[in-house]
Amino acid sequence: MQENSLIFEVDKYNEGTKLRQYLKTVCKLSSRLIKGAALDKRIMVNNEVVRLNYVVKANDKINIDLPKKEEQNIEPEKMDIDVVYEDMDIIVVNKRPGMVVHPTKSYQSGTLANGLLYYFRENGEQCIVRLVSRLDMNTSGLIIVAKNQFSHMALSRDMHSDDFEKSYLAVVHGNLPKKSGVIDLPIYKTEDGSIKRVVDERGQKSITCYEVVNSFNGGDLVKLTLKTGRTHQIRVHMSHIGYPLYGDDLYCNEDDTKYINRQALHAYKLKFPHPRTGKELSLEIGLPEDIKSLIDKIKF
Repeated sequence: MQENSLIFEVDKYNEGTKLRQYLKTVCKLSSRLIKGAALDKRIMVNNEVVRLNYVVKANDKINIDLPKKEEQNIEPEKMDIDVVYEDMDIIVVNKRPGMVVHPTKSYQSGTLANGLLYYFRENGEQCIVRLVSRLDMNTSGLIIVAKNQFSHMALSRDMHSDDFEKSYLAVVHGNLPKKSGVIDLPIYKTEDGSIKRVVDERGQKSITCYEVVNSFNGGDLVKLTLKTGRTHQIRVHMSHIGYPLYGDDLYCNEDDTKYINRQALHAYKLKFPHPRTGKELSLEIGLPEDIKSLIDKIKF
């Protein structure tokens, strides 16, 4: 398979379908990607540029060139990037705590996106930073970034399927009475301008599965798997049931600065189908030092 291109071969069961429909239903490409590639004349069948109303035949070979150069209004900055996995379509990095993922009005530089753009340019890649997943500034762990429009489209589509699993480790105050369970409570964004979320029947359906990994005198180490992806979901759910995260200055009333300087939440595992091959990709990263230190402090 050529780099920066998608290649499909039409089977006899799809013969007679118009190219636009074939790409959308069989190849599961977005309308935006199809339209852009067609306008740029980047879609070829049997090495010839064709229109989207072309009727495909059995054994036709379709080649879609992905853009080779893209620009983004982000200043590249040299920084240490902890790359966990990388190929032509995606890069997965282990974000350190205290790092903002993407530039904002308050954080114009020093973000993960600034560092990734420098990393891409240094490696001779002209791709832009397309975030598939995000983490709060003070949450550490795995983040997926797509390196082209196709992989971003595919991953964004699959994020809502059962094949896509995001798991976290958190240290919470207290010991949960049940060692595993499901929290199914709607989360609502208040209208007072605050970033804080609350459990409220007016909110969106939100499901968090939890499992106690280890119990200590001062709390539990809990594995949490998200079935939905709401803002602050884990922090809101755990606080609501009475077991807030250590260091969470938004949802926990305790002063935990002697234990840790941020919420004890780490995105430690990702499992998802690779956008190009469809094969399951499973990635894990261990706990960072500040959470390990916290556990040592609350053990006895």
